[in-house]
Amino acid sequence: MEWTPGARELADLELLLSGAFQPLTGFLGHDDLHAVHERGTLADGTPWPAPVTLRLPPEAAPGDEVTLLDPEGAPLAVVTVTERGPEGLASGPVRALGAPEHGPFARLHRTPAQVRELLDGRPALVVTMRAPLDDLTEITATAKELDAVTVLLPLSYGEAGPAVVRAALRARDQLPESTLVVPVPLAQREEPEIDLELREHVATAYGATEHLAGPEPVSIPGPPHRRGLVVFFTGLSGSGKSTIARGLRDALLELGSRTVTYLDGDVVRSLLSKGLTFSKGDRDLNIRRIGFVASEAARHGGLAICAPIAPYAATRAEVREMVESVGADFLLVHVSTPLEECERRDRKGLYAKARAGLIPEFTGVSDPYEEPDDADLVIDTTRISIEAAVSQVLAGLRDGGWVR
Repeated sequence: MEWTPGARELADLELLLSGAFQPLTGFLGHDDLHAVHERGTLADGTPWPAPVTLRLPPEAAPGDEVTLLDPEGAPLAVVTVTERGPEGLASGPVRALGAPEHGPFARLHRTPAQVRELLDGRPALVVTMRAPLDDLTEITATAKELDAVTVLLPLSYGEAGPAVVRAALRARDQLPESTLVVPVPLAQREEPEIDLELREHVATAYGATEHLAGPEPVSIPGPPHRRGLVVFFTGLSGSGKSTIARGLRDALLELGSRTVTYLDGDVVRSLLSKGLTFSKGDRDLNIRRIGFVASEAARHGGLAICAPIAPYAATRAEVREMVESVGADFLLVHVSTPLEECERRDRKGLYAKARAGLIPEFTGVSDPYEEPDDADLVIDTTRISIEAAVSQVLAGLRDGGWVR
């Protein structure tokens, strides 16, 4: 079986394989995750601050070996599944298959072992960076006091990664010639204390005698009407989501204040996802493809409207992360029209075919729909017109400042 993890999971995989996450050798299971949350240790008592998790499709069972691919389909590693948990989480050790391709600044990447070899026993002041170093006074003084080599670790995960590496190279020009710059794709954790502890773990792996955490990035986002946005509709077949989405598209085109990309589920399946089946794996892949295209449109400041069924919470969460990782906003609209009403409408005759067994794995009949608990807007079209529903969404966009 093959699987392409999400961006954050791929970053964690690279750190697992490089030894930067020592003593971890794989993705964490239930007991370790519980201990991390409760005590900040692994189950055996070893200090470890943060979850390191992997989602796999449901067909990956304990004992299976799953080949993990990069986004271009190149094999990176094999994970041996030891345990399955909630929300698709899987645990198990990983084994490298090939060296990762790092993209920008590939020439600067080194494993912890390679950096320690360069240090050759000399003390090291390791500085982890998520933003430019405005003042090098403390770094210079501390390195001099320790008689240490300075190692700058720009934490190069995500869209801001190349800018942080460039800032590290500028800082190196003002520091001793022995200073090293080594990009590390460490994704930021939400809680500052946990993120700092994880940075310290990584710094230790790279040979730190002492660790300094650089300043946190100061983000001043542009006004909402200039930021990328993905409006993601989810709901049962026949709920009215596609009709509302088309109405929203038309209303926005009439206003003319935003560029609009419209990705309807049926249209996408005839082009972008042509050939995919309606198995859970293919449905998830279809949603990921929609999410990828939408996030690319939003990356450049566009507004994308998506209207698939998207029945699974974990896959919707992946799309939200895709969008937010490129600095755009994500608005989840749950069109919550009940199954009975959707089936009563049955404009395409799909429910009748599903009840007759002619369509296997049909959402709402023979396959579940996981109602979102994180929707930004909930609309039931049972007793309101499509025009009123569109007005609700448009009002939400205006209230959020995305449309003027």
